Amino acid sequence: MTTVWFVLVAFMLTAYVMLDGFDLGAGVVHLGIARTDAERRLVLKTIGPVWDGNEVWLLAAGGTLFFAFPAVYASSLSGFYLSINMVLWLLMLRAVGIEFRTHLESQVWRDFFDGAFCLSSALLALFFGVALGNVIRGVPLRPDGSFFEPLWTDFSVGSAENGILDWFTVGCGLLALTAVTVHGAAYVAMKTEGPVQARARRVAGVLFAPLLVLAVAMLIAGLAVRPQLLDNYRRHWLIGGAVPVAVVASLGVLLLGLRRDRDRAAFFASCAFLAAMLAGVAVAVYPRLLPASTSDAYSLTIHNSASGAYSLAGGVYWWSAGMAVAIGYFVMVYWMFRGKARLEPGGH
Repeated sequence: MTTVWFVLVAFMLTAYVMLDGFDLGAGVVHLGIARTDAERRLVLKTIGPVWDGNEVWLLAAGGTLFFAFPAVYASSLSGFYLSINMVLWLLMLRAVGIEFRTHLESQVWRDFFDGAFCLSSALLALFFGVALGNVIRGVPLRPDGSFFEPLWTDFSVGSAENGILDWFTVGCGLLALTAVTVHGAAYVAMKTEGPVQARARRVAGVLFAPLLVLAVAMLIAGLAVRPQLLDNYRRHWLIGGAVPVAVVASLGVLLLGLRRDRDRAAFFASCAFLAAMLAGVAVAVYPRLLPASTSDAYSLTIHNSASGAYSLAGGVYWWSAGMAVAIGYFVMVYWMFRGKARLEPGGH
């Protein structure tokens, strides 16, 4: 049952990255692809009906983690206290940037809130990548399951005093930022027409090469930092082989879609790439949820951090019922706002 909940937590985090990832990416690129106030409103309209609902997946994933693996939840919230506060402030700043610009007639304030939306979106993508990098690298867990990390130390990897930021986690952050930016640009291209669509296609196409380079570089770096990441791939060769095939195939379809202006194919290939990359991380760290850089014996796993067996077994039914309602709601919303976003009547 603990493995089931590991998969459910991974599923919810993946859903968050795919869904909120495209509106984070739209925020990153909107100042570059939207040159006028009307074009900026158009970009915001592509995500307007769904961006706040997409963020709920992050809260739901946190709630699922708290229910299934409370020790990991408690350790992460205390150890990453500063980082989590920064993320919360950025989430609020992003919401303010989206909502307030439509209620003010001053061009100065509109530019300010547009800038806040862009900056907070970029920093959120970067910080989420850094957080994933910390999980891959490991954190300095003590025997009691607690840890503390400063924001940075000397940017080296492997010492007992790792900081949240080092060369490896910053690299993971840059990979996440690039991937999310491509994801958002592909989404805006799919949802718009005219000059905004053309610029969004251009941004996604230009960033494909850096995305590929960063993905390969961070794969090599991750194996250098934690060689044991390959252990599960060796034990379970069928699953281990499927993940890299999915990554390569999704990148191939993404490149083809970008070159042939097939926006829908490019966007869904980007979704598949993000899902495959996160699946790869999940396979690599299993059964660990929070690996320790101090000693693997201190790592928090699905076995030593899970709730009671009765709670996990009963919780599956409640989780399934709630998820059915949530998925039904999201299907309805995305169906209602399908098609191109337009400022004039005829779009959503």
